Amino acid sequence: MVQMRATKLIHELKGLPYRQCLERLKLPTLKYHRIRGDMIEIYKMLTGIYDRDSCIEFKFVTYPSTDTRGNKLKIYQDHVHHNLRKYFFANRVIYIWNSLPDSVIETNSVNML
Repeated sequence: MVQMRATKLIHELKGLPYRQCLERLKLPTLKYHRIRGDMIEIYKMLTGIYDRDSCIEFKFVTYPSTDTRGNKLKIYQDHVHHNLRKYFFANRVIYIWNSLPDSVIETNSVNML
C-alpha cells in the first residue's frame, strides 16, 4: 500500500493504474521484492554466510541422478497440515528455491539473485 500510495503522489502518474505507474518508473512489484528477499536469505543460510547454529536446518533431497528439474540443492518439504504453518519462512520458500536453476544457485554473489 505504501508503494502504491507513493506512485500516486507523482503528478504525471496520478490518473494511471498502479501497474502502469510501476512500468513507467521501472519499479518491480512488492511481491517480487519479497520473493527476492526470501531467496537471498535462504541463499545466505545454505552457503554459510550466516552462522549455521542460528539458522533453520533444512533437509536436502537426494536423488539417484542429477537430471531433475530445478537445481542440485533441492530442499525436502514436509507436508504441512495446518494453514498457520504454511506461511512460515521455511515452508513458503522451498517451492521457489527448488525451482531455481543451477546457474542461480551456484552464483558467487547475492546480487546475482
